[in-house]
Amino acid sequence: MYLALAILYVGMKLDIIAFGVHPDDVELSCAGALLVEKQLGKKTGIIDLTQGELGTRGDAATRLKEAAAAANILGVELRDNLGMADGFFKNDEAHQRKIIEVLRSYQPEIILCNAPSDRHPDHGRSAKLVEDAAFLSGLSKIKTDKDGLAQTAWRPKYVLHYIQDRFLQPNFVIDITAVFEQKLEAIKAYTSQFHIGGTEGPQTYISTPDFLDSVVYRHKWFGKMIGVKYAEGFISEKMIGFKNFEALIQQNT
Repeated sequence: MYLALAILYVGMKLDIIAFGVHPDDVELSCAGALLVEKQLGKKTGIIDLTQGELGTRGDAATRLKEAAAAANILGVELRDNLGMADGFFKNDEAHQRKIIEVLRSYQPEIILCNAPSDRHPDHGRSAKLVEDAAFLSGLSKIKTDKDGLAQTAWRPKYVLHYIQDRFLQPNFVIDITAVFEQKLEAIKAYTSQFHIGGTEGPQTYISTPDFLDSVVYRHKWFGKMIGVKYAEGFISEKMIGFKNFEALIQQNT
């Protein structure tokens, strides 16, 4: 099922792609936004850079199955894994080209990626890798091909960073109240990683009951910022603007 998701929609243009260095990064941090956009008729996808094979609990095969289950819950058009080395991938040409090929294949308008600085060193490194690749993807003199066919240059309009373990001040937040329970269901698909009733394994930072509680509290705090129950926060290096004050008012009605 997991591979079928990756193959079935090859060539389809997507509106939004969320990149996560580990399976479950996207679910924890921006799955609510993907669900909101899905309700608006947008086509969404998830690209995991690694299989999370260095994680203390579970293994690569288990996490692939969990990622497929989460993808079904989120209803994404695409979920794929680039097979980079967990913990040891680099921000170099070879890794950038893998992401460029994805961006040129699906031509998303917006991409979401890891926090620019976080507890896990992979997160910040992944954020810079994806951000750099997004810029380079727009340069026509960089040549790539997919299945023997030349690709055209494509640069997303926005690269947005979601917020993970460390508290980072968001530039804006998105109301995910209506889809929060579905987001939690997607997180809980990773039974090897989190405290789900009956699961066993060594205790880790993210496997305690308190960790999932902190995820809920974080989303409540972001929601409080805009007077809703739950929200997700995002950071943009690019200034985000409105055409007029009416557009700003419509955003909050």
